[in-house]
Amino acid sequence: MSLLPVSEALSRILAGASRPTEIEQVPVAASAGLTLARDLKALRDQPPFRASAMDGYAIRSADAASVPATLRIVGTSAAGKRFTGAIGPGETVRIFTGAPVPDSADAVVLQEDTERSGDRVTVNEASRPGRHLRAAGLDFLEGDPLLRAGQRMDARHIALGAAMGHGTVPVHRRPRVAILATGDELVRPGERAGPDQITASSLPAVAAMVVRAGGEPIDLGIARDTMESLDAALGRAEAEKADILVTLGGASVGDHDLVQKALAARGMSLEFWRVALRPGKPLMHGRLGSMLLLGLPGNPVSSFVCAILFLVPAIRALSGDPDADADGSEGAVLATDVPENGPRQDYMRARLHHERKLEKSGPLGEVLSVTPHEVQDSSLLGLLQSSDALLIRPPHAPAGKAGDPCRIVRMERFC
Repeated sequence: MSLLPVSEALSRILAGASRPTEIEQVPVAASAGLTLARDLKALRDQPPFRASAMDGYAIRSADAASVPATLRIVGTSAAGKRFTGAIGPGETVRIFTGAPVPDSADAVVLQEDTERSGDRVTVNEASRPGRHLRAAGLDFLEGDPLLRAGQRMDARHIALGAAMGHGTVPVHRRPRVAILATGDELVRPGERAGPDQITASSLPAVAAMVVRAGGEPIDLGIARDTMESLDAALGRAEAEKADILVTLGGASVGDHDLVQKALAARGMSLEFWRVALRPGKPLMHGRLGSMLLLGLPGNPVSSFVCAILFLVPAIRALSGDPDADADGSEGAVLATDVPENGPRQDYMRARLHHERKLEKSGPLGEVLSVTPHEVQDSSLLGLLQSSDALLIRPPHAPAGKAGDPCRIVRMERFC
């Protein structure tokens, strides 16, 4: 099987994630990270009444056209407790921010522009109609379609949805992502490692990325290098009704790489298992029953990069995100020379810098520049931690010079 281009591999994976998860109603406060399944309209005007934008006095502006003007205080309007009377000529109402403005008032004068004595207040600054008032429906009106299907909810959208009058919102269920690490050499984080063992660092890292992408991780633990152990773990994934099964390591064809064999024995439909990618060539994709299958490489940096490129878009597609296949890269310039690239698309760990570029006639502005690390070994988590971005080098890209344009993917979007 030949190496697939990265773009073709992603297209095939997303084709298998074309049907979003079921729709459920959740409290709007619990919808962060979930994707709206239907458009939402406002159920009320916001604000639902004319409201004061300041603390002060609600007045008839004609009564303060000439200042100083002394008015009689006939009541108070506070947030949640409006003044229910009327304001007559020469009268005013003490009012607080957010409180309903009496119908007969047409302006609010700031408290610092007044002097109070008992039930009288002297207005020292002339006002005009509409001053310091928020009109009913200033923000939005009942029936306005403010939140659209496919919107990924965050704190801003939650605030808006709540203000629109929605206690619950229709969203796609979080995709359930079962994660299985494989290999006799692995132990769980915190466990004592034998002389030939290492910690399964990719397991919690991928789980964290699943949460960030809007999925629900299911930790299947570590399967040993036996068909029996792998088969038992795959059975647990099916029992958990996972939408995606992610295996970490063992997807190649070496003597100890049994994952493909174990999956085939359970009826896997294999789509592909090699991609023209560095790091991460041995990437496996297929289906196992109703589960989308992604076999990520065992090296921690390789699994991290492949999760960014393929797992996160798959989760978002299953969540109903219409932009799951959107290009998440952005432009930058090389801060240093880079060598020519080979036949695989390279994702180099790199640092970002903001540099101010100047012209003879004046400032040009800031430029985002990128410096790849000299060492790119796919086992080095220290370099991954100190990286801000992945520098994308297309297949067969010629050598690049400092100042040349390039494309990068920011790490902060995924972890």
